Amino acid sequence: MPQLPGRRSALQTLLGLAGVLSVAPLVFRLQPARAGNVASNSAAPYTHRLALLIGNGDYPVPHDLPPIHKNVMDLGEALAFRGFDVTQAMNLDESSLQTTVNEFVKRVEQAPPNAVTLFYYAGHGLQVDSNNLLLGSGANPTAPRRDLLARSLVLQQKLLAALPPRPQALNITVIDACRTDLRNALGDGEGLNQVEAPVGSLVCFSTGAGKPAVSPASADQNTFYTGALVKLLRESEGHITFNDLFRMVKEDVENTMLKHPLAAIRRLAQNPFIADNARVQVPLTVSAPAMLGLPALQPMSPQEEADWLAIQSTQWPVDLLRLCQSFLTSYPNSIQAKSVMVYQAGAQQALSVLRNKEVKLFKTSFVLPQPLPSQLQVDAGADLVRAARGDKDAAARIARLHRQADTEQGQLRYVGWLQYAGGLGNGIACYELALYYREVAQPLLAAQAEAQARQLGYSPPRALGHARK
Repeated sequence: MPQLPGRRSALQTLLGLAGVLSVAPLVFRLQPARAGNVASNSAAPYTHRLALLIGNGDYPVPHDLPPIHKNVMDLGEALAFRGFDVTQAMNLDESSLQTTVNEFVKRVEQAPPNAVTLFYYAGHGLQVDSNNLLLGSGANPTAPRRDLLARSLVLQQKLLAALPPRPQALNITVIDACRTDLRNALGDGEGLNQVEAPVGSLVCFSTGAGKPAVSPASADQNTFYTGALVKLLRESEGHITFNDLFRMVKEDVENTMLKHPLAAIRRLAQNPFIADNARVQVPLTVSAPAMLGLPALQPMSPQEEADWLAIQSTQWPVDLLRLCQSFLTSYPNSIQAKSVMVYQAGAQQALSVLRNKEVKLFKTSFVLPQPLPSQLQVDAGADLVRAARGDKDAAARIARLHRQADTEQGQLRYVGWLQYAGGLGNGIACYELALYYREVAQPLLAAQAEAQARQLGYSPPRALGHARK
């Protein structure tokens, strides 16, 4: 996470007085806000909420990160407002980092199946041998890679794979970290690698895969991503889902940085990464607005609700875009307007990809292979709707269903859906397409798909038969 220029000596003095530069880890709890009996009823779905926030800002100068303490404090308060039982930990070395994460995983394992969990890490992160590493406090991000492996937590194996799947609720992972070398900040840096979210999970990076995130050199400012997340957690209406919230955060970060008065910030504008495999849509709040001291929501009219439900079930981007535009024209002040704006933006991106002559996917392709088991049919139907909204991961899952059909039409749709997923930004789908082209002896197409995967920030493991050229 590169720092923006600032007066470092004054900041070091401030952080030293505050104890933020202490090597000893600080771990403490923040209790959730309670809204009558509803928020405290652990039997109700989505009311049991756990969060672990880790902030590592203590690194050797000039790699220390002054905003990290404020990030953790502000986000903790915003999550507590949304009913999370928050554990905050500061400046964890590699041993404490591993222990704290292991304890969190155990708490998640013991939580009800309909519990919502959130893991947040702010600090230095980097990629070594296709693995995403979260760097322990005190480590030097420019150290040899072998040393960094020994002083880091491997995100994929130690957290994402360790957390139990949560198809009835949601596991959220948020990483506000990236490569630190400013010399690579304007080029193709070694940022975090693309990942796929496990079942029932949402994985969010503060910037695109393979790209840097920037950090203000001030302890009084949040990083761009965490600042947007805190703001929208505080301001958004409770019926907004976490899936839509993080897409709103992504748009907020992009707009804020692209319109920043400093040219350097505009050049480093972050495009946050989202990997979404949620099986249910979880609202920010399950309590009535009055219980949280918020104004009551304006109910939808019967026609407005019917139009909203039509949007929720539309599986073709052209139709979705038309319905979204009509809804926003007819109901500009609807309680669902912000979510519809998210779907509209996704449909516009999807339509742009479908217009690419290289993407062989058509309206007749937006169907599911038959037959499918009942639960898979439900999940795949939801993925088809999300794919129409530009969800790159849902598109990849649809592609894999078609390959299982083992028919000529199934293989054609498999390729088309992978092309579509790649056009939406899924580097893993691009590399999967490259492997397929190798199998069918089309080396030129395989090389093009692999190059696209790299451009999107995906580095395949060597176990997949890949060697860096």
